[in-house]
Amino acid sequence: MLFPFRHFCDSFVSQLSELGSFSVINQMNHIQLQQGKNMSTTSIPTSLFSLTKNPIKPTLQNFNFSITNPNFTSISKPSSPIPTLSKPSSRHTLLLSSCISTATHYEFNDGPSEVELRLAIGSQDYVSTRDIVVDSDDSSLIVKVKNLGSVTTLIETNSLFDKIKPAETIWYIDDDQLVINLTKQDPELKWPHIVESWESLTAGLVQLLKGTSIYVVGPSTDINQKVANKLAVALGYTPLDTQELLETFAKQTIDSWVVAEGPDSVAEAESAILESLSSHVRTVVSTLGGRQGASGRTDKWQHLYAGFTIWLSQTDAKEDGKRRIQEGYSNADVAVKIEGWSADNVKSAAQASLSALKQLILSDKKLTDKKRLYIRLGCRGDWPNIEPPGWDPSAEGEATF
Repeated sequence: MLFPFRHFCDSFVSQLSELGSFSVINQMNHIQLQQGKNMSTTSIPTSLFSLTKNPIKPTLQNFNFSITNPNFTSISKPSSPIPTLSKPSSRHTLLLSSCISTATHYEFNDGPSEVELRLAIGSQDYVSTRDIVVDSDDSSLIVKVKNLGSVTTLIETNSLFDKIKPAETIWYIDDDQLVINLTKQDPELKWPHIVESWESLTAGLVQLLKGTSIYVVGPSTDINQKVANKLAVALGYTPLDTQELLETFAKQTIDSWVVAEGPDSVAEAESAILESLSSHVRTVVSTLGGRQGASGRTDKWQHLYAGFTIWLSQTDAKEDGKRRIQEGYSNADVAVKIEGWSADNVKSAAQASLSALKQLILSDKKLTDKKRLYIRLGCRGDWPNIEPPGWDPSAEGEATF
């Protein structure tokens, strides 16, 4: 059964390429990213091999978040009306409306080394810098205004899109605007938004992922599917579902397959799918949960390492940490714990996943290139300590997973 199934997988991914999905063509000196007839080439620096001698695996990013309160930003409107900005500007005019019932208009400009925020404060009552308080930290910003004896918070967030240098924060009043300049800690990173939000994360992750695929793993197939689809649509990636592919080939449900042939057969078949998909980029793949899933077995991760893996867990699972190690999810790049679950919480789970991925990639900007190198060398199972070309895992016994 496995041989025709592999043929089915190869035929399927070939159809994806014809439809415009991106594929990676393995060659010894470079990677070619192909879309239809258009071809671009990205060189892989040989210096990446210096990373292979680092015995430390990239730190697993664990993020606990409550589904009932996923909001990060609190923004208020001062008691006096704030006029809508009317003067022309090349900057983006945005609306701070995330997570609140009222909103503050502002202009945001992303520069090469700093970001500029222009808040509309109105000319009346705000005539002195003594009436304004700007407090910033590495990832937080608070702006307060004194007005008629009361203090109003204009902005309060502990989730700036990335870290800043608070000691270099500069602010001043320009007509009816409060101008705040924040110096980036990472000048190379483009900020799509002043705060970390669903919109800024989806825009920001496109630049950080560089086409690297995402695999969503976890005990619940249903949760994996819903979150993976949400991520794919937001990022403009191709959504793929291993359950759908397996059932299309077998012409039966996963449950009936498990009853007929056992979970090992299903896990082996899913592993064949992952092998076929491992050379593709710009995809988000949802995987099977439970023991019938390949991701639940440490010896089936060889091709999952080709992309960034997100492990989703519900905290009500008993002995969650022990199960996670036993089922193989400890291999995941990032982990997101979900406190409660319903279909309405898909976006919150997806946003937490993107936030975790952003922090992981920013902590090691060579990770995406390292993933590409791993694919080019054939997904041999030597992750994260990639061996030089010509390395044969069979010569040293069983490959390290």
